[in-house]
Amino acid sequence: MSTAQHKIGSGFGATSTADDVLQGIDLTGKLAIVTGGYSGLGLETTRALTRAGAHVVVPARRRTRAEEELSGLAGVEVDELDLGDLESVRGFAERFLASGRTVDFMIDNAGIMACPETRVGPGWEAQFATNHLGHFALVNRLWPAIEPGGARVVSVSSRGHHLSGIRWDDVHWRHGYDKWQAYGQAKTANVLFAVHLDKLGADRGVRAFALHPGGILTPLQRHLLKEEMVDRGWIDEHGDVIDPEAFKTPEQGAATQVWAATSPQLTGMGGVYLEDCDIAEPAVEGDERGGVKDWALDPAQAARLWELSAELTGVNAFAA
Repeated sequence: MSTAQHKIGSGFGATSTADDVLQGIDLTGKLAIVTGGYSGLGLETTRALTRAGAHVVVPARRRTRAEEELSGLAGVEVDELDLGDLESVRGFAERFLASGRTVDFMIDNAGIMACPETRVGPGWEAQFATNHLGHFALVNRLWPAIEPGGARVVSVSSRGHHLSGIRWDDVHWRHGYDKWQAYGQAKTANVLFAVHLDKLGADRGVRAFALHPGGILTPLQRHLLKEEMVDRGWIDEHGDVIDPEAFKTPEQGAATQVWAATSPQLTGMGGVYLEDCDIAEPAVEGDERGGVKDWALDPAQAARLWELSAELTGVNAFAA
């Protein structure tokens, strides 16, 4: 399969920060929506975008917490959104559309990881529903504001997509739930979403990207027991990081999604997976240190997932 998945030599790397990639870029007058933009990488993304002049809308499941975290930060507004509740998604989208504004950068950052088996909505597996279906519905409902702005849509995936492709026979894990493989499926879905959205939106000026932000210890790990993180070699029994060089800071972790949303180096591109502020190379069989799996770039699977997601959510901005 031919691929555009090759580094372009951006000049940035794993240690670049969100402020580094925005140096010299003026976002005055631009509007960004950053889901989960009040915690972890999302918070650093919001901070960096506002420092560059953008106005950032932060839809948050925990609105009061978001307002506390973002208090004193100019150029930010907070609204309510629970990605696991399609009525909440509809409500946020309708309120935003009623404002008459257009979107320049849509960063689908919010997510959950390796949670205990949890069901939302009509019995959907929570990681697939929250990380993928909620964002799918949100972007499709916001399309009347995304298309006129010629926006970039950034889908925050993870190297976790290496863990599983889409389980077409059981996407909601009704048989034999595995929290890490379920996370992997959801992260693969994030990449496939960007692949097909870019195909649908490119002729309308909308480009989409997916990415791995890097390994960062943030509240995303809230569902993991300390013992699990010790067993994985992330921290010691005292809770201290064993190898600081193995993890990025939140400022570094936010860099790739900010670069994806704003970099002029990506003009005319889309539908690719990024890591360390560059386009990633295809993954090498047996080497899990980086790259993107073929199954996450397959256009046929991307189209199939789009149709399934539209059927499940009842939303499709591109329906005939």
